[in-house]
Amino acid sequence: MAGEPGPGQNDDVRLANALRAGDVIALTEVYDTYAPFLYDYCHGLLRDRVEAAGALRNAFIAAREHIDRLTEPERLRGWMYAIARKEAMRRRDSPNRHTGQEAPEADDELTQEQLVRREERRLLAHSALAALNGRQREAIDLLVRHELDEVDLCGILGIPLEETLALVERTREDLAASLHAALIAQNHWEDCPGVGALTESWPLPPQAAAALVRHVANCPACAERQTPPLPPDRLLSVLPIAAIPADLRLDVLTAATAEDRAGNRRAIAAWTEPFDEYGWPLPYQPTPTRVRERPARRRGPLVAALAVAVGVVVLSAGAVSAFGGDGTSTSAGGPAAADSSEPVPSGQPEPTPTDPSPTVTSPSPTRTKSPSKTPSPTATPTRTATTRPPLRPPPSDTDEPEPPKRGELSVDGCGMGTRESCSIRITAVGGAVTWRVTGTSGELTAGGAGRLAAGASASVTVRRTNVFCFGGRTGSVSFSPGGSARVSYC
Repeated sequence: MAGEPGPGQNDDVRLANALRAGDVIALTEVYDTYAPFLYDYCHGLLRDRVEAAGALRNAFIAAREHIDRLTEPERLRGWMYAIARKEAMRRRDSPNRHTGQEAPEADDELTQEQLVRREERRLLAHSALAALNGRQREAIDLLVRHELDEVDLCGILGIPLEETLALVERTREDLAASLHAALIAQNHWEDCPGVGALTESWPLPPQAAAALVRHVANCPACAERQTPPLPPDRLLSVLPIAAIPADLRLDVLTAATAEDRAGNRRAIAAWTEPFDEYGWPLPYQPTPTRVRERPARRRGPLVAALAVAVGVVVLSAGAVSAFGGDGTSTSAGGPAAADSSEPVPSGQPEPTPTDPSPTVTSPSPTRTKSPSKTPSPTATPTRTATTRPPLRPPPSDTDEPEPPKRGELSVDGCGMGTRESCSIRITAVGGAVTWRVTGTSGELTAGGAGRLAAGASASVTVRRTNVFCFGGRTGSVSFSPGGSARVSYC
């Protein structure tokens, strides 16, 4: 975390090589080095200590099973965050997840006066972060509190490096603007009626925080007011850190090494697949089949949970959380998640996982392989989707009817102007089409999947994720089978 020295790349290389050699003692050292940080990250994504413990356990099991895939041992720590994130996203998508038991905050033995000062700064941090979208919050949390770099972030979020660099730059700019507005609201709210009207509650909720940033940018009096500089590491250092359970260490090490759990480890490792060419797990993708199989009574809450996974922030009195599929974790508070596989106490048999491994492949990010902690901003990696060719039946001498003709997907772009969303129209041409959204570019988010009969159409909603909207911008939404819709916004 910010203010605490993280493990260096030399340790990453040594530990990765020891894990690859099957050294059990190395697994213990890896746990002691990374587990507290990873547990806090998982808890921020899942908002439940039971699920966070299960995600951490499975992440260590998967890391040990897949260590041979990692081509960059100097990035072991970031690679483990990517595995932990995919497992947390899988759990958050499960209708059987455990909820309602947040972890206690790690004790740092502050005096009462120090606790009061920290709480004041914590409320300020919540108000500043509330104006960012979920992906921005996750990015700044991983960069600042967890001390990862842009190349790690590229692999964790599964986006191209050029998009990662743009995300980081925009996030720092937006955070500076939102912090400036929050400081004005905290210290000078009586000086401007507009600020006073927007700050009836403290900390600020997301909608009020975004409105305050817009007000400060357009109000001559507020725009000229000076506020003291506060670096991101100092701002985020006051956020809560989830305390890792003391008994989790034995549970994880036992689950990862016990001979009678080998089959269970193979099943857990399968959940992490597929991987990209660097050995990093591709982002979790919920399958249409899994969505259809959810009980009807859980659809409402689950849709809300998936919305959180794309970047909705959950603010509580104790912590800020964020992230998910589109966006990530901060503290002892974060979005809820999970599945039915909970940590099993030592000495008890562990249930065999039944959830299938995601079968859809998702775009593979291209990243720099330089061991340097600072990526080159001149790199122009691309993200390409991989598809499996259709299986063809063997030739037959019988006069069987031909299979239905496969259609093509036609997509039309849209423009949202300064609105927050617009709708892309997709049409099946020449036959039925099974489609899904495979990715986005720019500050956009979209999702969906389904099947269209020949000639049928559907609408896919695309939303912008940026808080500030000015200047003409464009992005795109990619579909499978092939197709890309252009989207203009701001």
